[in-house]
Amino acid sequence: MVRRKKEKTRPDWDIPKGIVLVATPEGWRHSVLTMEGGMLCGRLDVPVNTDPQDARDAAAQMVTELARDFHDTDVEVSWDPPQEPWSWTAQVALAVGTEPAALDAEG
Repeated sequence: MVRRKKEKTRPDWDIPKGIVLVATPEGWRHSVLTMEGGMLCGRLDVPVNTDPQDARDAAAQMVTELARDFHDTDVEVSWDPPQEPWSWTAQVALAVGTEPAALDAEG
């Protein structure tokens, strides 16, 4: 049996540009904002009682891995000073010297 090489396709969402992280009684929730204006929301895969710094680190790692795995690009996450004790925002930017390879083929 011959297997075809699976082609890597660009996901329906664009490169991340921001993160909103919120602590709720049920757990850590996130929204990832994209460069095209989209939003991906969900629960961060950490325990409810995770320290806020550890939750921010986990969210940054998640976004970094998404950009690398789906867009073949590296990003850097910079957390803004918190406005509330239970909510954080971050800016996501392309790493210096990085171009989004996935856009070359279809952009």
